[in-house]
Amino acid sequence: MTLNELFKNTNYNDALFSKEACRVIEDAIFLKNIKGKDIPYITCISRKKEVKLTPEEAVRQLYLYKLIHDYHYPESRIELEAPIHFGREIRRADIIITDKDRPMVPYIIVELKKPKLANGKAQLKSYCNATGAPIGVWTNGGQVSYYNRKNPNLFEAISDIPKATQKLSDIVDEHRDYAWLVAHDKISHEKRSLRSLIKEMEDEVLASAGVDSFEEIFKLIFSKLYDELICANDASTYLKFRNNGNTDFELKEKIQSLFDDAKKRWEGVFADESKILLSPSHLAVCVSTLQDIKLFNNNLDVVDDAFEYLMSKAQKGEKGQYFTPRYVIDMCVKMMNPSDTDKIIDTACGSSGFTVHSIFKVWKDIRRKKGLPEGEGFTAAQRISGETDFVRNNVFAIDFDEKTVRVARTLNLIAGDGQTNVLHLNTLDYSRWGEITKQKAWKDTYYEGFEKLEKMQMKGVNDYSQFQFDLVMANPPFAGDIKENAIISRYELGKNSAGKWQNKVGRDVLFIERNLNFLRPGGRMAIVLPQGRFSNSSDKVIREFIAERCRILAVVGLHGNVFKPHTNTKTSVLFVQKWDEKLCPKRNDYPIFFATMQKPGKDNSGRKIYLKEPETGENALDKHGHLIVDHDLYQLSYKKQDGTIITLESGIAEAFAEFAKKEGLSFFQ
Repeated sequence: MTLNELFKNTNYNDALFSKEACRVIEDAIFLKNIKGKDIPYITCISRKKEVKLTPEEAVRQLYLYKLIHDYHYPESRIELEAPIHFGREIRRADIIITDKDRPMVPYIIVELKKPKLANGKAQLKSYCNATGAPIGVWTNGGQVSYYNRKNPNLFEAISDIPKATQKLSDIVDEHRDYAWLVAHDKISHEKRSLRSLIKEMEDEVLASAGVDSFEEIFKLIFSKLYDELICANDASTYLKFRNNGNTDFELKEKIQSLFDDAKKRWEGVFADESKILLSPSHLAVCVSTLQDIKLFNNNLDVVDDAFEYLMSKAQKGEKGQYFTPRYVIDMCVKMMNPSDTDKIIDTACGSSGFTVHSIFKVWKDIRRKKGLPEGEGFTAAQRISGETDFVRNNVFAIDFDEKTVRVARTLNLIAGDGQTNVLHLNTLDYSRWGEITKQKAWKDTYYEGFEKLEKMQMKGVNDYSQFQFDLVMANPPFAGDIKENAIISRYELGKNSAGKWQNKVGRDVLFIERNLNFLRPGGRMAIVLPQGRFSNSSDKVIREFIAERCRILAVVGLHGNVFKPHTNTKTSVLFVQKWDEKLCPKRNDYPIFFATMQKPGKDNSGRKIYLKEPETGENALDKHGHLIVDHDLYQLSYKKQDGTIITLESGIAEAFAEFAKKEGLSFFQ
């Protein structure tokens, strides 16, 4: 029997433990035939007797191995099922580590029984209070939380437990610099996700904190990004976003000061007067949870995963807007091949994936032209002037949802060194832009970027209906209809095949026309659309509208699982280039690139499917130690344990690039 089989359909797992620990425990499993059934057993590492192997017991054996081999606690200091007295009632703690100098006194209590953190912590606190143990641990094998008991009513979250050779002060008092964070990042080393950590925080503190979870977590991520940026560029500084043994009130003052400094650096995300609203005790838990996560993790998957979760809780999906997976975005960027001279916009930007990944691609090109190392995408490294100039002058984004705009602004402000052109506007309802942009609160935040956008209008046009962008990439909302006549009447696609105005039109349909009006002649577009737009007979008028104005370059069918668990809608990505005498001369007959995604990237429940190393069957990691989603949208590569980079077969994006070069498409010459 394997551990995976044992943990199936339970709240327990082995994610926290090393491969060696899992192998040792699995090798020790044996079956006993009891009443005609094979029951898994194991000889306990500590008790040296045979015990039935339940999921809880398996986690206990794994954690015992970790305590002995990783933390180096001697077996003589470890007790299992130790009695805890509550008056006449006796309960038993899963694992107790006794004090080094006082063998009868509990030092660390480990609790495994409760599958949910909130319940488990309550029981753990009662055990620590009853025994006076200063340290408590709760784990189910996949999640772990550590606490320092300061008094019966104050349990401070800490980042780890001390090893046998350490004191508690060694854990809480150490100063950490950015190099330490890089070396100990939980994302890389423990394969944790920011999403899972946020769920833990919600379970433990945020559910009862009486605050807006999105706002407060966003403030913390915002502050931590700033802290990482400062420390990455000044080796003499220590990370401030840490619970280093401060009192809860001292910690809150420190984090609030950090937040205030971040607001000054990146204006237009939070109001000047905004404060962290979490109580000192709640904040202490959250900081301890997040402090060992490196947010600048080369790609945006770390923060994306968190924001996608937070936004889904904020009901974004009800508007038909879903975060586009990074691998879909990267395929589009590779196929549209943006350059440092292109003016780029995302008209339904969400967290700004299309624009930010276009920035990453162009940055590499800029550095390559200058003979510099290509660098990485989302890092805290200082940017050269050409990189920041591109972000400030060439990259734009719009979204109607205020919360997503602020997320997008944060990422773009970091990239643009404090400047961005991410705007809070309704892309489709451009007739109202004039009145919205005159509002003082809006102008204070967005007007500098909006002035740049105004300059992108077609000559002789001043009503925001037509622009001169080189590239539009967007995943517009594809659920729900527009029913306002004031909006519909401004679009040709607001009419039916008989030329009569319709009472309602799909949002995505109007976005097609609106996006094309953002493009100059010869400009190109990538847009995610429901699959039906390409095949439904009722949508023939839409297809004819597109073909009249553009060369259809490609259609890539995405797997039905791509947007799960949010929606089952099947989608495709449409790639077009506007007709232009020079860049894209009009033709009646031309080849179109068609492709269909074969590898789903997610399972039917919406969980990501990760690439496996063929030699070992283990999850493959990229050069930064991150898991790789298994897909065929573009060429994947992974890093073997010996450091060798293995490049796999070409994907859809590479096939399109060959097609584009053969066809002489202007943006691949």
